[in-house]
Amino acid sequence: MMDTTPHDNASDDAELVQLLDPDGQRVEHPRFAWTHDDATLVEHLRTMTLARRFDAEATALQRKGELGLWVPLLGQEAAQVGSGAAVGPRDEVIPSYREHAVAMMMGVDPVAMLGTFRGSTMVDWDSRALRFHLYSFVIGTQALHAVGYAMGMQRDGLVGNEDPDANGALIVYFGDGATSQGDVNEALVFAASYQTPTVFFVQNNQWAISEPIELQSRIPLYRRASGFGIPAVRVDGNDVLAVQAVTEWALDRARRGEGPTFIEAFTYRLGAHTTSDDPTKYRHRDEEDAWRAKDPLLRLQMYLLARDAIDEAWLAELEAEADALGVRIREGCLALANPKLEDYWALTYAQLPDALVAQRDAYLAYEASFEEVER
Repeated sequence: MMDTTPHDNASDDAELVQLLDPDGQRVEHPRFAWTHDDATLVEHLRTMTLARRFDAEATALQRKGELGLWVPLLGQEAAQVGSGAAVGPRDEVIPSYREHAVAMMMGVDPVAMLGTFRGSTMVDWDSRALRFHLYSFVIGTQALHAVGYAMGMQRDGLVGNEDPDANGALIVYFGDGATSQGDVNEALVFAASYQTPTVFFVQNNQWAISEPIELQSRIPLYRRASGFGIPAVRVDGNDVLAVQAVTEWALDRARRGEGPTFIEAFTYRLGAHTTSDDPTKYRHRDEEDAWRAKDPLLRLQMYLLARDAIDEAWLAELEAEADALGVRIREGCLALANPKLEDYWALTYAQLPDALVAQRDAYLAYEASFEEVER
């Protein structure tokens, strides 16, 4: 008889790459080391804090009816900032729908990110110039997009050059739930077959909406990559140092032409899956409290305070900066222009077909009829 008992996906703790423990103490790892200075970590803490404030403001805006939906990142700031810090000048980033901190690091204006969730625009940033592509709301599809894009980079000669500055790679983000989708598994097949310069970055936040990871995978996620012939690493997703070190390694090997890597960032979604979700219906408070004790911001803050890299005055200045960001987010959201449906006909074809011309004219006449009634 088959064993149907869910397996413990945290059982590979010995394989977890960690360089900063939950108490803010540095630890050594035999394979990975963090090679930057305290000033870099100070900037990481700043970015993580501002991303959390942006997330809180966007959540509040949705609760007030100013956004149709919001996808919180609360608890996953280190996974995003650590990996975003590893992105090089010729690399490309393909997100899912939760990578708000990565977007900020890539130069996307936070106010512009609200447009999609407010319904005022499909996307409001130059994805090609910023190298941060469109949010993907269909679970897992971005993995196939990423591998296809990476194959193009490979064929354009942007991988494996002797000059490191001539090389690029691609990092694609998705959650643990997406690993159950066929698209992600197909993407892994193609990436392995063609040895594409792709880093699959999985933020395992333990819950695919209401489904725990134990029901999705019988083994830890990173171990599944070996079946595709792809090297994989599990990293403490609440440790910004470890995440950056592992992602730098993975992107470097991709740029050199050594193929794809699978990174599982073992973290936790402290908030809801989206603002339409109520996590109290399916998980226990003690589980949340245990993960709050591993808060990525507090961990880094304790470390930097102990090293005198920051002080209370610096933290007060950061709080003031976060308050100013909050004001800009609230005011910017309300200032977003309401879309005009007639404009979208002009965005579909260079020369509008007769059928769509008729459709457009019928809509405009229908809309104008309401103005006549009001008069």
